[in-house]
Amino acid sequence: MSEKENAKKSKIIIFASGSGTNAENIIKFFQNSKNVEISAVLSNKRSAGALKRAHDLNVKALLFDREAFYNSRDVLNILKDIEPDLIVLAGFLWLFPSNIIREFPDRIINIHPALLPKYGGKGMYGSKVHETVIAEKEKESGITIHYVNEKYDEGQTIFQATTPIEENETPDSLAGKIHELEYKHFPEVIQKLLEKNN
Repeated sequence: MSEKENAKKSKIIIFASGSGTNAENIIKFFQNSKNVEISAVLSNKRSAGALKRAHDLNVKALLFDREAFYNSRDVLNILKDIEPDLIVLAGFLWLFPSNIIREFPDRIINIHPALLPKYGGKGMYGSKVHETVIAEKEKESGITIHYVNEKYDEGQTIFQATTPIEENETPDSLAGKIHELEYKHFPEVIQKLLEKNN
């Protein structure tokens, strides 16, 4: 591939703290794209499955700690070296520092497994969200893809998709439905954002 062709590619960096199923789904979605590349997957947890999934799919996998993220410019410098068009949080649990948000305005997005503004905020992730939604007797739940700002789950909404909650719904069965929405919509929304910004 010539440098000219390579220069056209939009670059994505994924941050993930967990098993990495969303990260893997996004990597596979863009694997054969002529216009998009996944430049790296970054994680704050050594045990995160996301790092192995990235490695297995030949994507650079990088581990960082709290010091590198919040108290130094280490992570910021990695991002500035790569110059991503989009930073995608796929199950990343730390609050993003303001210096990175300032450096990449409107280029950091997150997915949340509920319909914000309800059921967001610090500590609201994974099964805790689904348990609360069911306990509150909601009729539906879903996903929210939103821009990242300096508060948990409060950035501007980009996209939402819903799924009904059945009478006999459990947190596990609801999680399965939410994962299906994530896998279907997250890569498509990423692609649309990249197209819009180019």
